Amino acid sequence: MRDGLDAQEVRELRAVYAEDRGLSPLRGEGAGPPPGQVLPGRPVCEVPEGHEGGREGLRETTVKEAKRVELRDPVLIEGLPGMGSVGSIAAQYLVDRLPAEKFAELYSPHFPYYVVVDKEGGVRLLRGEFHLWESKGEKSDLILLTGDSQAQTLEGQYEVSGRILDFARDHGVKTIVTIGGYQAEAKETPAVVAVSTSRELLERALRAGASASPAGNPIVGTAGLLLGLAELRDIDALCLLGETRGYMPDPRAAKSVLGVLQRLLGIRVDLSGLDKEIGKSEEIAERMQRIEEQREAYAREMRKAEEGRITYIS
Repeated sequence: MRDGLDAQEVRELRAVYAEDRGLSPLRGEGAGPPPGQVLPGRPVCEVPEGHEGGREGLRETTVKEAKRVELRDPVLIEGLPGMGSVGSIAAQYLVDRLPAEKFAELYSPHFPYYVVVDKEGGVRLLRGEFHLWESKGEKSDLILLTGDSQAQTLEGQYEVSGRILDFARDHGVKTIVTIGGYQAEAKETPAVVAVSTSRELLERALRAGASASPAGNPIVGTAGLLLGLAELRDIDALCLLGETRGYMPDPRAAKSVLGVLQRLLGIRVDLSGLDKEIGKSEEIAERMQRIEEQREAYAREMRKAEEGRITYIS
């Protein structure tokens, strides 16, 4: 049963985020929801130019820009795969619903060593994607960072985070918001925890519905590292963490984070599109819980049977 129903249902939930973009749901663990297609005019799996090593291979983290853009007081929102896929679900939802247009891609030798296969049989390297939403009003433009994976090495985490910050600085970003999950038994409406390098930014997040994080809690990965490195570059940074069980994609936690984020930034996004995925994830969680209870009951019966066969020699 464990190799059938629960694993299949989890794969189906992961596939929800791939189907609309024409990519294969057969992806590695931690890959998160797939971003968009390759940039126009580039063959799949072409190594980006303009980095150390040229066409001999990808030797360092690099960003390939499709076009130059003019931005107004831009805010960078990072949502890479992590616990409960909270960040990747939230960021990709914004990309789809605002909508936002991809204008740059990030490649790194520190991403996992496999390629993504699409439904037509094409392949591409794992990557991050920068998407632009222009507010066309008084509010800030948004740069949304989505991607297939985080860096898999300590050095890679620092290198990729540094390159993201280089890109942000080059485009005039003064504020960064990272999104992730923290493990907890989630309530009907998952809580959102906020930490920040800026007291003013933190207070704004608290007024938007977040709670302050207890002291001493580490934030692992890109969502945390960007905060620490941003402070060294005089960029204000905020991290929003959604409460999640963490063992499967959690659109309910992502919805909670997006509720705080849209109040924080003064944007309006219809979040009802996540309700269908929330229903599916809850159904899968319930089935997994029943399977786990059946497994535990079976284990107890086996222990009782084993104890009944024990004999003592006096």
